[in-house]
Amino acid sequence: MRIAAPGFTLIELLVTVAMMAIVLTLGVPSFKEVIKNNRLTAVTNELVNVLTLARSEAIKRGVRVTVCKSAGARCATRGNWEQGWIVFTDENNDAAYDSGTETLLRAHEAISGQVTMTGNANVANYISYVASGRSQLTGGGFQAGTIKICDDRSGKVGKEIVLSSTGRLRLKTGVTCP
Repeated sequence: MRIAAPGFTLIELLVTVAMMAIVLTLGVPSFKEVIKNNRLTAVTNELVNVLTLARSEAIKRGVRVTVCKSAGARCATRGNWEQGWIVFTDENNDAAYDSGTETLLRAHEAISGQVTMTGNANVANYISYVASGRSQLTGGGFQAGTIKICDDRSGKVGKEIVLSSTGRLRLKTGVTCP
């Protein structure tokens, strides 16, 4: 009486390896797209959350609160929003953080990866909210604009944060990136 040894034949093993190779070949590129889409969404949500915080703090504290792009503890006038940002009470209405007299509410370091965050003219350097919750330029007048968020892909894969003249935010998806 002969007992069959448990295991796989060589043909069964080769078929299994071939099927795994086909599944990985099809699945890995689409998984990379999912990761990139999630990274763009996460970065967008981080900035939206900070802008929402700034607006609510301006209303709560009754003073101007500003979010500016920053590569440290100072507002930057060069570069884009992916270098990081800070949120602070802007009591002298100059969109520049003065550590002696103003309160730093939050800081965010640079965004890792190949993400770009570019604001148009009115929101290129800062977004500022006054006590009423409206966005306002430091020189007066409403502040409205968009921040485009893209990665290393081209086509309609980007997102935009749109700031209205009342200070409200909305998201736009399917934005064309270079």
